[in-house]
Amino acid sequence: MDIANDIKEKLTAEEWLPDIYRAKVRSQRTRAHQLEIPERENRALIQHTLLGVELKVDSRRFSCPDLSTARYLQVFARLGCQAVAVPYDITKISTLADELESAWQKILLVFEKAATGKTASVKGRMRSSLIKEIRCEIGEIGAGSLMPEFKQSTKQRK
Repeated sequence: MDIANDIKEKLTAEEWLPDIYRAKVRSQRTRAHQLEIPERENRALIQHTLLGVELKVDSRRFSCPDLSTARYLQVFARLGCQAVAVPYDITKISTLADELESAWQKILLVFEKAATGKTASVKGRMRSSLIKEIRCEIGEIGAGSLMPEFKQSTKQRK
């Protein structure tokens, strides 16, 4: 009953969330972002306040510079990831947030098909197992360094 492997086999690499994270996020220059949230499935909401955009996970609030960053972090907060890489180039965050949200929804759709006819408690255990597997894969890929590397040489010609 390894639901994560079953779903991973049914999806392509462009649809499995950890593969997107590995190929499209960690392959570029990133900075690590820490979320102090429980390692379980969380309810993450984006709130617009007078001070800007916030990501609310349970009773914790995280200030975000813009909506696209909040959407990006929301995907990982739902999964309970405590450390993730955020692209340093802010123009790429919005497209990555779209891809990650789409992958998450696709995973949920495939999960619902696989869990039809099961009792609520079995579905809950299966969903928990799936989310734990995704979180572990993202954790293995890692969040990278706190600050991205900057090229120190300023020579324009070699």
